[in-house]
Amino acid sequence: MENEAVLYHCRENVGIITLNRPHRLNAINFDLLKGFMEQLDRAKKDTAARAVILTGAGTAFCAGEDLKETAAGKSFAQWVDEAERLQELQRMTMKLGKPIIAAVPGYALGGGSEFAMGCDIRIASETAVFGFPETTVGMTVTNAGTKILTHLVGLGKAKELILTGDFIDAQEALKIGLVNKVVALENLMDESMMMAQKIASRSPLAVSLSRTAIDQGMEASFDQILELEKNHLLICAQNGTEFVEKRLKEMGKK
Repeated sequence: MENEAVLYHCRENVGIITLNRPHRLNAINFDLLKGFMEQLDRAKKDTAARAVILTGAGTAFCAGEDLKETAAGKSFAQWVDEAERLQELQRMTMKLGKPIIAAVPGYALGGGSEFAMGCDIRIASETAVFGFPETTVGMTVTNAGTKILTHLVGLGKAKELILTGDFIDAQEALKIGLVNKVVALENLMDESMMMAQKIASRSPLAVSLSRTAIDQGMEASFDQILELEKNHLLICAQNGTEFVEKRLKEMGKK
């Protein structure tokens, strides 16, 4: 039987990955992790998709660990497998080679918040809620969330959110830099598609290299990032000026 916990389709030039366990607020279990990995790989290989949107079916984005299944009992080996899959998902997202936008309709908690943070851009509905409740249930952040959240909101705010387990609404998330934009729920996918299609209209090579430079730049020294940027520019130059000529013609400058 096909795994339907995560769905994928391509709309025009945008791949859309949908976490699809709405009856459990798209909470994380084995099927969702397996399906998410499969659909990320599918999106990466889909040559028609120049950008990707990650969203959740129903009212939530992803409510984090499925505590109902956790309470039913997991072996230590199952916990090891889950931790490794969660972390591999983050690696796959970072190595996607295409920009990925999180469209967050509702709850994005724990691992769900980390899924959103792994994306390049986050657009939230006015009904979205973010939080890291791990400490309240005797768990810890697993998916590089401690690092990414600190980059996004700063050290003090990251510690506050993770140590208290407090939830914040979309406007607070926007204020602290956790999300890029807040829109009405009914406009969420349209706004996300507009952003994705705008990025998809740019040079795929330049977008991919720029994404890589930004991510690597968080760890690189000043001289290292200068060298990387120079190499990226030369790669673009070696691949010809066809895209530049096309854009100039579109703008009526040639």
